[in-house]
Amino acid sequence: MSLILPRLVELDEILRAATGLRGVAVRTPLLRLEGLTSEVWIKPEMLQRGGAFKFRGAYTFLSRLSADARQRGVIAPSSGNHAQAVALAARIYGVSSTVVMPTTVTPAKRAGVERLGARIVLAGTTTQDRMDRAMELVAQERLTLVPPYDDPDIIAGQGTAGLEIIEDLPSVNMVLAPVGGGGCSAGIATAIKRKSPAARVIGVEPEGAPKLSRALEAGVPVLLDRTQSIADGLLAVRIGDLPFAHHQKFLDGVVTVSDDAIRAAMRLLLDRAKLVAEPSGAITVAALMSGAVTPSGTTVAVLSGGNIEWSGLLTLLGHE
Repeated sequence: MSLILPRLVELDEILRAATGLRGVAVRTPLLRLEGLTSEVWIKPEMLQRGGAFKFRGAYTFLSRLSADARQRGVIAPSSGNHAQAVALAARIYGVSSTVVMPTTVTPAKRAGVERLGARIVLAGTTTQDRMDRAMELVAQERLTLVPPYDDPDIIAGQGTAGLEIIEDLPSVNMVLAPVGGGGCSAGIATAIKRKSPAARVIGVEPEGAPKLSRALEAGVPVLLDRTQSIADGLLAVRIGDLPFAHHQKFLDGVVTVSDDAIRAAMRLLLDRAKLVAEPSGAITVAALMSGAVTPSGTTVAVLSGGNIEWSGLLTLLGHE
């Protein structure tokens, strides 16, 4: 029996997503990060609408829905950032939204969704718990599911961040992207490699959630028994099928980093760059600081988001 390979997202789809996001999403800048020995730039997606890169994919997905599908209302399973992105995109389009969040959702991410007017449903602690509950509500209420990462429109939208990197810094030699379910890293890797094949793209995931590392070892996505890390946005128990196909083609490697390294990176970004990064957003800088990745020439670290509240910062970084 022959294996049916998924169709990969093409550059023109990312370019079309970028056109759709123009004037809606923030074109986040590249900033030089001082304090590291090599030339490192950061792309601060905490400055994006909704506080994370997720708005790129969520808005792109909603923009390509039929008017009828949007009007029935949309639903998103999410630990927080995708939920806020979908709630914001739905508000822009004037449609209702429901988000299925874990019972362990952080106060900052729950509050962000509440401010945007979405209905919140809590379900379990894993990505599968959230997806199962979301699919129940899709069937019961005829809602339109907005996938968090395993979808070509989502990947194309997230890829616009990579497109901006290449446009703003054509000489880039290496790009680091966080890996959760895989939409961000897949989209960015696709855009970078389609525009600049010689540039290297490295995925970074927590030691306690090595879903892509395991999948690359096995040659297929695998289901982890459990995941644990302070990087709550990167705790998917399985890499998405479509993102994984992009990783196999476009990613040059993946590394894991410890929670201690992530805390150190959060502090550096706060002290040196005056940026508040949530743990998931700081993980790429953690890879550089810890030596998990050795910078190669001009290097860009994507900071995926900054949705963390003051009390969370105090808890993670300490009071001293």
